[in-house]
Amino acid sequence: MAVVYIALGSNMDSPHSQLDSALEAIVQHPELQLIGVSSRYQTPPIGPQQPDFINAAAQLSTDLSPLDLLDALQAIEQQQNRVRSIHWGPRTLDLDILLYSNVAGDSLVIESERLTIPHPRMAERAFVLVPLADLNPQLALPSGETVAKLLANCSQQGIVKLEIGTI
Repeated sequence: MAVVYIALGSNMDSPHSQLDSALEAIVQHPELQLIGVSSRYQTPPIGPQQPDFINAAAQLSTDLSPLDLLDALQAIEQQQNRVRSIHWGPRTLDLDILLYSNVAGDSLVIESERLTIPHPRMAERAFVLVPLADLNPQLALPSGETVAKLLANCSQQGIVKLEIGTI
């Protein structure tokens, strides 16, 4: 089975409930196994003026291919009324594949029209790296850099750890 790390984010329509529903949908999916979930963080938005985001990360295992996993995650987003109207705009739910390691443990690098792994710009975004570090600070990207090392070079200004529980 592949090991996958995903980012979860929401800043509309009860963000904590959105993340709870997304995690429940992942648990209910027959081809996804939830291994771990980070703490939740309130983070300032990037892009247009909008409410702060609630962000988290999750570790999954799956037999789905990267594109099939993308389809499954986008279906969960659609179930929660995700609208893609403004680049970096507000959203009910955002589920992004960050890293995907195949059965042999090799981290995949994919650059296609539909999917880029590792997720572009994750190495410079504390709102992704902080929750990911909760799960595995020594996790290495295909470049060899660890999450902890990348996070040490990112500003964490405005990121607040929340005490809300996870699924």
